[in-house]
Amino acid sequence: MMPLKRFYTVCWLLLLLLAAPVAVAQAQDLELAREYFNKGDFSKAEDIYGKLIQKQPLFDTVYPEYLKTLLAQRNYKEAEKLVKKTIKRYPGNVAYEVDLGLVYQAAGNEAAAAKHFDKLIVQLKPEQTIVLASVFMQHQLYDYAEKTYLRSRELTKNPLEYNRPLIALYTYRQKNSSLIPEALNLLQQDEQELAYVQNMLQNSLRDETGFKALEKELILRVQQNPDKLSYNELLIWLYVQQLDFYSALLQARAVDKRTRSGGTRVMELGTISAQNKDYQGAIEAFDYIIKEYPEGPYYLIARQRLINAREEQVQHTFPVDVAKIRTLIADYDALLNEVGRSAQTAEVLQHMANLYAFYLNDKEKAVTLLQEAIAMPRANPDLVAESKLTLGDIYLLKEEPWESTLLYAQVEKTNKDTPIGYEAKLRNARLSYFKGDFELAQAHLDILKLATSREIANDAMDLSLLITDNTGLDTSTMAMEDYAAIELLIFQNDLPKALQALDAMLKKYPSHSLTDEIYFQKATVYERTGDFTQAVAMLEKVIQAQQDILSDDALYKAAFIYEENLNNPDKAKELYNQLLVKHQGSIFAAEARKRFRKLRGDGAN
Repeated sequence: MMPLKRFYTVCWLLLLLLAAPVAVAQAQDLELAREYFNKGDFSKAEDIYGKLIQKQPLFDTVYPEYLKTLLAQRNYKEAEKLVKKTIKRYPGNVAYEVDLGLVYQAAGNEAAAAKHFDKLIVQLKPEQTIVLASVFMQHQLYDYAEKTYLRSRELTKNPLEYNRPLIALYTYRQKNSSLIPEALNLLQQDEQELAYVQNMLQNSLRDETGFKALEKELILRVQQNPDKLSYNELLIWLYVQQLDFYSALLQARAVDKRTRSGGTRVMELGTISAQNKDYQGAIEAFDYIIKEYPEGPYYLIARQRLINAREEQVQHTFPVDVAKIRTLIADYDALLNEVGRSAQTAEVLQHMANLYAFYLNDKEKAVTLLQEAIAMPRANPDLVAESKLTLGDIYLLKEEPWESTLLYAQVEKTNKDTPIGYEAKLRNARLSYFKGDFELAQAHLDILKLATSREIANDAMDLSLLITDNTGLDTSTMAMEDYAAIELLIFQNDLPKALQALDAMLKKYPSHSLTDEIYFQKATVYERTGDFTQAVAMLEKVIQAQQDILSDDALYKAAFIYEENLNNPDKAKELYNQLLVKHQGSIFAAEARKRFRKLRGDGAN
C-alpha cells in the first residue's frame, strides 16, 4: 500500500495539473478584458470582468479594473452595487468605503459623496488614520486627507499627532496659512527639525504674503519662547531668503549676546552681506566680532574683512574719495604692523596693491606688494594665483600687455579646470578683446561658456554676444575695435579720454549697432565721475531704445542712481517696477523687488 504522506502529495500534484489550464484561461481572459478596455470597448470588457470577479483568487486584481470599466460606461448603479457588495465582503476596509464615495462623485451626486466621506472621518478609528488618509491622497481628495489627520488628533488628544504628514500635505498644496503654524509646532517639539522645516517652508513660500505671514508668526513665537533658539535661527534664515541681511544681522547679534556662542553666526552673516554687496551690514557684523571677541578665533579675519568691506563700499561710492582710499591703505598697514606679514596676511598685500594701482596711480608700489605676496612662504596657492592675476591687470595698466598675457597663461596652466583657472582664461580673452583680436577672444570665450562657475560663464557669454552682435553682419570690425579700445581706457581709469572717444564714436558711426552700448558706457563713466544727472540721461536713451540685452541693466542702474544719488525715490520706484514688469527673469529682479518694496513703504523686506 502507498504511504499516506505520499498519497496526499500525489493528490496535490494532480490538483495543480487540473487547475493549470483553468488558471491559464483566466489569465488570457483578463488580458483580453484589458485589451477591450484600452480600445474603449467597455461593454465587452465589462462582460469578461463580470465573470472573472466571481473567481475568488482574482478578486483583488479584477475589482479595481471592473469598477473603472463600469464608471467609464456611466453604469453607476452597477458600480454602486459592486462596491457595496465588496464592503460587505470585506468589512472594515476603508479603501472600499472610499470607493463608494467616488462612485457618488462620478454620478454627479456631490452631496452624497461629501456626506459619505464625512461619515467615514467621524467614524474613524485611530489605527485606520494612515490608510484612510493615504487613500484620500491617492484620489487627490486632499481636504479629506487633512480632515482625517485632524480627526485623529481629536481622538488621541495629541495636538502634534501626524505633524509631519500634515506639513508635507500643506507644502504640496502651498497652503501657507496652515503650514506655518504646523511647521513651527514641530520645531517647538524638536529643535533638531530645523533643516526639515526650512526645506518645507522654502518649497511652499513663493510670495511676499507668505513671507510676511511667517515673519509675523515667528516674531510672536520668539517673544513667547525666548529660549527656543531654533525660532531665532529660522527668523535669521527667513531674512536671508528675503535678502534682508541687515535684519538678519540684528537678530543674529541678539542671539549671540544672549548665548555668547563665539560670534560664528554673525561672522557668517557678515560674509553673506559682503557677497551680496550689503557693505554696511558686513561692516557692522565684522565690527561686532572685533569688539565682542578680541581674543576669539575670528578676530584676525574679522579685522581684515572689516577693511575689505569698507574698501568695497568706498570703491562703489562714486565719485571715489581718494582720501578714503589713503585711509584704507593706512588701516591695512596698521593691521600688518599689528599681526605681521605672513601667509595669513598675504591677502592684505593684494588689496593694498589694488588700491595703489587703480586709485593712486602708484603702479610700481603695487607691483612690489604683489611680488611680495607671490613670494610669501607657505602662502595659499589660490591667493598666489589671484595675486598673479592682479599683477597681470597692473601690467595692463602699465601698457605692458605681453607681461599680462604671460601671467594669465601661467595661472591658467597651473589651475586647469578650476574657477581661478577659468578666471585666468577670461582675463586672457578680455585682453585679446582689448587688442581687437576678436577671433582669439571668441576661442577662449567658447570654452568659458561651459565653465562650472555661473558667474564666469555669464561674463563669457556677455562678451561673446557683444562681439558676435557687432561683427557678424559687418565685414569691417573697425567700430568694434574702437569700442574695445575705449573699454581698455575705462579699465585703465582714463575716464576723460574714454568719454571723448565715446562721443567721437557716436559721430563716426551714426546708427551703428553699438550705439546702445556706447550710451551705456557713457552712463558708466558719468556715474564714476559723479555726474549722475548726465548718467541717467544716457541710460534713458538705452531704455527708450528697448534693446533687450541692455534694457534691464539700464533700468536697474538708473533706478539705483535716482534712489541713492539723486534723492528721487518716486522715479526710482517707477523704474524698479518697470524692470519687474518687463524683465521678470532679470538677474536684477530680486534686488529690484527688495528696493521697490522698501520705497513703497513695506519695510526692509
